[in-house]
Amino acid sequence: MESSYGFMAAEKPHSRQQPLVMVVEDNEDNLLLMGYVIESIGCRLISQGSSSSAVSIAKEYQPDLIVLDILMPGISGIDLIYTLKKEPLTCTIPAIAVTALSGVEEYHRILSAGFDDYISKPYSIDNLEALLYRYLPTHLIRDSA
Repeated sequence: MESSYGFMAAEKPHSRQQPLVMVVEDNEDNLLLMGYVIESIGCRLISQGSSSSAVSIAKEYQPDLIVLDILMPGISGIDLIYTLKKEPLTCTIPAIAVTALSGVEEYHRILSAGFDDYISKPYSIDNLEALLYRYLPTHLIRDSA
């Protein structure tokens, strides 16, 4: 099942003031929670319930940050980040992995795949907010809130 919440079809890339975050997460509850946190700090959101169209959406909208679940049906977050980092339009976009996996080995695998950072499930809202502020242009968040 593919879902898209908060999708802004009429907007063009780079015609924005608020930071744009793309979230790819197959669990609807997790997707809604992340969306709530992202919008509550003054960002706009593109959310995808599956990874199948994530590359084309990222290329079209060129978000300021991409948040990817690692364990998804079909294309995993690891496979998706490999593809995104090879694309000229998306290769420089920071990406955060969201995973239930933990441990040093997983941490190194996630970062070596091309992610800039990761957060483990279950995570606190404060930790998610801290990561968002670390990778987003915070002056735009403050100006828009």
